[in-house]
Amino acid sequence: MGEPLEDYALIGDRRTAALVSRHGSIDWLCLPRFDSPSVFGALLGEPDDGCWSLRPVDPAATPTRRYDGDTFVLVTRWETASGIAEVIDAMPIGSRSRIVRRIRGVSGEVEFRHDVRLRFDYARALPWVRQIGTDDEPALQATAGRDAVVLRGPRLHPDGRTHRANVTVRAGETADAVLTRFHSWGREPARIDVGAALERTRDAWTAWAAQIDHAGPRSDAVVRSLLVLRALSHRDTGGIVAAATTSLPELIGGSRNWDYRYVWLRDASLVLEAMLEHGFSRIAGRWRQWLVRAVAGDPADVQIMYGLGGERELPERELPGLAGYEGSAPVRIGNAAVDQFQADVIGEVLVALEAARDAGIAERPYSWAVQRALLSRVVATVDLPDHGLWEIRGEPRHFVHSRVMVWAALDRGVRAVREHGLEGDADRWVELRDRVRSEIETDGVDDATGGFVQAYGSSEVDAALLLLPQVGFCEHDDPRMLATVAAIERTLLRDGLVRRYRPESGVDGIDEAEHPFLACSFWLVEQYAATGRADEASELFDRLCGLRNDVGLLSEEYDPGTGRLLGNLPQAFSHLALVRAADALGGRTGRGAHRRG
Repeated sequence: MGEPLEDYALIGDRRTAALVSRHGSIDWLCLPRFDSPSVFGALLGEPDDGCWSLRPVDPAATPTRRYDGDTFVLVTRWETASGIAEVIDAMPIGSRSRIVRRIRGVSGEVEFRHDVRLRFDYARALPWVRQIGTDDEPALQATAGRDAVVLRGPRLHPDGRTHRANVTVRAGETADAVLTRFHSWGREPARIDVGAALERTRDAWTAWAAQIDHAGPRSDAVVRSLLVLRALSHRDTGGIVAAATTSLPELIGGSRNWDYRYVWLRDASLVLEAMLEHGFSRIAGRWRQWLVRAVAGDPADVQIMYGLGGERELPERELPGLAGYEGSAPVRIGNAAVDQFQADVIGEVLVALEAARDAGIAERPYSWAVQRALLSRVVATVDLPDHGLWEIRGEPRHFVHSRVMVWAALDRGVRAVREHGLEGDADRWVELRDRVRSEIETDGVDDATGGFVQAYGSSEVDAALLLLPQVGFCEHDDPRMLATVAAIERTLLRDGLVRRYRPESGVDGIDEAEHPFLACSFWLVEQYAATGRADEASELFDRLCGLRNDVGLLSEEYDPGTGRLLGNLPQAFSHLALVRAADALGGRTGRGAHRRG
């Protein structure tokens, strides 16, 4: 069983990532990509599902931890009765995925124990493990099918299905262990210079963070959040995963356990905008190239999500061999939402690509051709109901947020032609854009409250309605928005934080409770900041930043009753919403604020 989610830190190399517990256990690692099968999967079951524990043998040892500056080099300081030592955990930036664990003696002497349980393919494959290397340079090699790893460091001895080693360090001494993945048919990788690899990795993260342009409040939280978004961006393909994990529950013991290790066009578009706002225009061009490759072909085949390399087939399957985080089953890989129609997605993409144009990133003939193809898809589906931003598994509806994003897609197409001189059927897009607006203003507003509703024919509200001003559909102080905010405050707040919607209404087809969704609460900060409620905005923002764990990470949801983070971790949506809320508090509001400013 894993530790509380807030007790995990992330290390990563921008190809994949690992979660390291406060007490020194790597309980989650997929190799060689974020969406590959796990090598360590104890987070979703038991220690025997794969983990690598490294901690002092002293059971009373106490840990404190931090990142080494603006990096993902994790430093855990252990204080024991006999001395003090630090464990440095990192995934070096390089051509091959590795985990480095360096023990560094600070004072006295400290004895550590390595407990390693290697389990491939989500713990479905127990690898063949053998000793290689020499007495002076021992190593352990594990192989199953195409996958293999080599672990160089102290000589590990078998104890059942676990391999163990004890290491003692004194002040000034270091002891290293390095796990490296390779193809089983290839030669095992050579040793590396651990000190040099750690220095290069620190320098790479620090140099990137130094470029961040942020003049608003809570610079520490913004920088860490942008670093998280960077860590979730695949360095080879340019794809941006929604989270580093799968199946972490939104409710302990519940079934809303989804695989988020894929590239949602919506989430990636929002990340792109956040990066543009903070000075990273080159990332926009790279992501646009990824988009062109992923959606190439018939626009009717556009999906809401893809694999990191643009893979289209992501079937949802259950893994009964894993018990789930704290028994929250089923554990899933793949995501059935890939087959859903979500009408808002193309709007998100086109809003982000307009922001890229406005930031001075020139269109290429192929990039605008792809956007025109996406607009043709919007035109062809303009009247269809959908499953909405929250990927409901109930019946499709005309969700107001989705309808607004259809409006936004057409609006950005018109702007591209009339403001940027690109070719396109602007007259047709204007006609449809204005028709969709008229329809929303008629069918998407509650006569009783005067506010927007979740879906046509409903009196419910949805936190996604807080996004309407951000794309320019209305102003933040529009009377309809103010009425909507009042309704959200009446019906969706729990302990001052915002739920996505009322699941008891039956809209999502899942009969389970819903905890506050962190991104939605950050959206409320933006709304408050834009409508003169500055004190409330700052108070809520500070409270939300206080929900980050000790190394600055946020998951998807938060349970006010237990004070626990829930859902996949770290969650890109939560971190980019934090960045946008900080921008709003600093005076920048609305998507593409750099343009209107």
